[in-house]
Amino acid sequence: MDFPQRLIDGYGAFAGGRLKAEQDRFRELAEVGQAPEIMVIGCCDSRVAPEAIFDAGPGELFVARNIANLVPPYTPDGAQRAVSAALEFAVQALKVKHIVVLAHAQCGGIRAFAEEAAPLSPGDFIGRWIELLGPAAKAVGPRGDRSMTEYLTALEQQAAVSTLDNLMTFPCIKILVERGKLHLHAAYFGVATGDLWVHDPAQKKYVRVMPAKAALKSPAF
Repeated sequence: MDFPQRLIDGYGAFAGGRLKAEQDRFRELAEVGQAPEIMVIGCCDSRVAPEAIFDAGPGELFVARNIANLVPPYTPDGAQRAVSAALEFAVQALKVKHIVVLAHAQCGGIRAFAEEAAPLSPGDFIGRWIELLGPAAKAVGPRGDRSMTEYLTALEQQAAVSTLDNLMTFPCIKILVERGKLHLHAAYFGVATGDLWVHDPAQKKYVRVMPAKAALKSPAF
């Protein structure tokens, strides 16, 4: 059997540690089903695991991940759409109260879009997918005098905000948001620093989340 040994070892640690500690919780979830109040739309990037970042236990987060944490606009064309299906289940079946679009620094999908990278395959699945970044790029504007790092950060952050606009094209989401039963959020995680920033619509900028024990303040972007 060529199943990855790393996963076998990891499962051994899980079975001997966390599973034992939370066995009752797992049994409860198996019997009554899941009821998370928060959906997180994150990036496939292996460095940005929502469950780890938010220290979530089993059953707490409903997570959908894809390249560059994007959501296509509502398109009921009969095509097989994984993100739309996940949204439909989260909102209609699980009745989540919050949807968080979690962007992050050093996003490969964002960089590929900014650098107009050559296709990785004849199908160019990534290239076609990240065309969804068009509205965010338009909102950010040309790079100008900004460094590539500054431009990528601006694009990464705006992409999450623009994705909220796409979420609002889904009728079921729009209705619930307008009724105050569903709340949409954009957040940004710094891979190197571990900092978390949340977009404040009133200020139209990201504000750093300060852990309860942190005393120092940090300026917002």
